[in-house]
Amino acid sequence: MADSVYKVIELVGTSSKSWEDAAKAAVERAAKSLRDLRVAEVVQLDMQMDDSGKVESYRAKINVSFKYEGE
Repeated sequence: MADSVYKVIELVGTSSKSWEDAAKAAVERAAKSLRDLRVAEVVQLDMQMDDSGKVESYRAKINVSFKYEGE
């Protein structure tokens, strides 16, 4: 097996339903423009709230790694 190099980027996904959906949205969007996705690590979870304290959206900050094919 040849040696490989992987790049890691940080993404933030959002969802009005759940943290899981937020993370999934980020990975699925990244998959549209990146090849060879390898690992997604959830780094932070938080929520956005309105003035009354009602949750408006869930946010998942994730690190995604993919195979680096640069020179």
